[in-house]
Amino acid sequence: MRKIRVLHIYRTYFPETQGGGQESIRQFCLATQLLNVENTVFALAHNPEPAVIQLPEGRLVRARSWLEVASCDFGAWDALQRCREVADMSDIIQIHYPWPFADMMLPFIRRRKQPLVVTYVSDIVRQNSLSYLYTPLRRYLLGAATRIVASSPNYVRSSEILRDYPGKVSCIPHCLAETSPPEQGLSAQWAAKLGRDFFLFVGVLRYYKGLDFLIAAASQVNAKIVIVGEGPEGKQLREKVARGGLANVLFLGALPDEDKIALFSLCRAVVFPSHVRSEAFGITLLEGARAAKPLICCEIGTGTTWVNRHNVTGLAVPPANPAALAEAMNRLASDDALCARLGQGSRERWQKHFSPAVVGAAYRQLYDELLPNELSKV
Repeated sequence: MRKIRVLHIYRTYFPETQGGGQESIRQFCLATQLLNVENTVFALAHNPEPAVIQLPEGRLVRARSWLEVASCDFGAWDALQRCREVADMSDIIQIHYPWPFADMMLPFIRRRKQPLVVTYVSDIVRQNSLSYLYTPLRRYLLGAATRIVASSPNYVRSSEILRDYPGKVSCIPHCLAETSPPEQGLSAQWAAKLGRDFFLFVGVLRYYKGLDFLIAAASQVNAKIVIVGEGPEGKQLREKVARGGLANVLFLGALPDEDKIALFSLCRAVVFPSHVRSEAFGITLLEGARAAKPLICCEIGTGTTWVNRHNVTGLAVPPANPAALAEAMNRLASDDALCARLGQGSRERWQKHFSPAVVGAAYRQLYDELLPNELSKV
């Protein structure tokens, strides 16, 4: 099998930042690495030293982020130079949209006319007024793309932008590798603190995660709700819980992966109340499915209900609806047989659609289709 060199371009990456976007890139880099794909990630960082880091999933090349506007990082001349250097050594360029600075760099870094894959992470939702200014650049990027990859057929159907590119769009979901069983002593410690019948949320505490609605539902729920993560909404969410005197809502802050794995193994179900299209997929749902837990999410026309099939892997409720959210949680809290059936369904769906073997093979097939035979020979 010939070697294929892929350059992934994303605005930020580990270890400086954490998030579902970074984790999804890491996971399918690991998955394709097993199929003789050599991955390089280019990203900006506020502290880009060292400029090159060798990670298990591939090489990370960084340049300085000089400016951030509406959650969009911008670099300077050194960023263009470094990205162009690694692009010149790559067979395929893969831009993870949306990042306007990557679109601006594209005509200067794609000097070998390599195939261009655009991973369409999500529509621009919150900065909708700025999206009108960005429209020409977006049209240039998607017009230049050899292939556009969306993470679910749900998102393709519901995105007004993707409807304009029917001949270019493919669907390849995110993936998540199997993990080792949780350390027994750690699980015992968390079980002593939380028990085994709590509902678990894991994620960055951002506006689109729907946590205001989860907290509003908490007074109607007969179980603990455990929230893991930090983020810009953390302070106001904690204040809201304190004002409401909600003793069943617990904030644990950011935790190491080992602790999160233990919590996924202990919880009764995973709750993921994101209520707007900024939530395009939901890696947390894959973590819950991998752990064979029932899932609760909102129907927002994105990948959340591609991962979580109603009454097969969990329950889907209307967005921004605390009463419906509380009803779904209470239903799972009171029905052991339903939890067992949905948990088994979520594990089976993860194995069938979202395992590294499945997703890695899909990306390798895509790369082979796009790359002429005379390129990238071992």
